[in-house]
Amino acid sequence: MCIYDDCPVWENSGFRLEFVSLEHSNDLLKVYSDVKSVPLFNSDNCGGDIFYYTSCEEMTDAIKYWQWEYSRKGFVRMSVIDILTNESVGTVEMFVRYSDDYFDDTLLLRVDLRSDYETQTVICSLMSLIICNCFDYFDCKSISTKAIPVANERISALLKCGFLHSSELLYGHDGTPYSDYYIFFKD
Repeated sequence: MCIYDDCPVWENSGFRLEFVSLEHSNDLLKVYSDVKSVPLFNSDNCGGDIFYYTSCEEMTDAIKYWQWEYSRKGFVRMSVIDILTNESVGTVEMFVRYSDDYFDDTLLLRVDLRSDYETQTVICSLMSLIICNCFDYFDCKSISTKAIPVANERISALLKCGFLHSSELLYGHDGTPYSDYYIFFKD
């Protein structure tokens, strides 16, 4: 199965992950304008975009860009839908990264959540959903995601889910080194 042939829907008792849609733009604007959330987003190697959007137009443009990247098989961005409220409370981005550094052949996972969802319980629920599905859709040896030192809930969740902190640096397109990555190895 290839995620770029037909984007699946992944669901557990708490959340549904589905391809990001313009229908999610109002909900996602609450995420990407949340000043408590933005510092926790992984904007490494994103050309200076810190994913802080304060207008409907900016949010719509971002979603259209994410959809374009999917169409060219650059990455997939999925909305995180809370099953109880049917509200999009964040996104996850996934792509396999090939490089000359330690993070070669890894699924790079970006997780952007509204600040009230940045909890160990929520993140563990999302990680279990992603881990049990992603290796069926991506050919890679590991999953890597970033958690900055102040992201206590995220770090606790990642460790609980079997991720290990890596002291290795991830190098960007221009050679910029990035730190604070956690890695989960496929069995």
